[in-house]
Amino acid sequence: MTPKSPAVLQVRDFACERDGRRLFEGLDFSLCRGAAIQVKGCNGAGKTTLLRTLIGSNSDFSGEILWCGNPFPRALREMRESLLYIGHRGGVRAGLTPLENLTWYGADPESALQALDRVELYGFEDSLCHSLSAGQNRRVALARMFLPLAPRLWILDEPLAALDVAGVAALEKQMSAHLDKGGSILLTSHQPLALAGLDFIDLSDFAVEKSFVDIGGEHVID
Repeated sequence: MTPKSPAVLQVRDFACERDGRRLFEGLDFSLCRGAAIQVKGCNGAGKTTLLRTLIGSNSDFSGEILWCGNPFPRALREMRESLLYIGHRGGVRAGLTPLENLTWYGADPESALQALDRVELYGFEDSLCHSLSAGQNRRVALARMFLPLAPRLWILDEPLAALDVAGVAALEKQMSAHLDKGGSILLTSHQPLALAGLDFIDLSDFAVEKSFVDIGGEHVID
């Protein structure tokens, strides 16, 4: 990949493990300002493990991670101050309302209401999240992307999951706007994204070995 600007996040000679098994090795990439990278790979390739490792939630790795040229773990705290991470669970607290969830993340009530409106949750702002559907809770999490002064680095694990066509289009538009402002995005997705200049990393290209899972008497590659 050819850097478009100085890299904000760099990975060098990187390898990750899960449950004692090395998932991939020899990974190198640079994520620059105004750039987006989609991480691809079959189920079990280590996409989520990679993202969780980069945010400091997994320590089973080797190699080097740098934030703005400074190595981890010293630079991890600095990176987290510039990070918006949305994983599979979304970070939504079921006992709070959508409005309370966004204000817990530091948004003022007016900005939170506007963000919820952008993800089509107007009228649900005061409903407890445990009473909402999986898709609605996903949109509560994604509403953080529509808050003003959103962090410059977005790391997103399957952000398009459980969204309808209109929701996907709105999210792609917001991602494009974030990139135009000099932000950076690293994400996984099983769905194609309409983002100009999107780069790709396929973890299958860095796999150490393939594991086989027995399902109904048939061997399939995991």
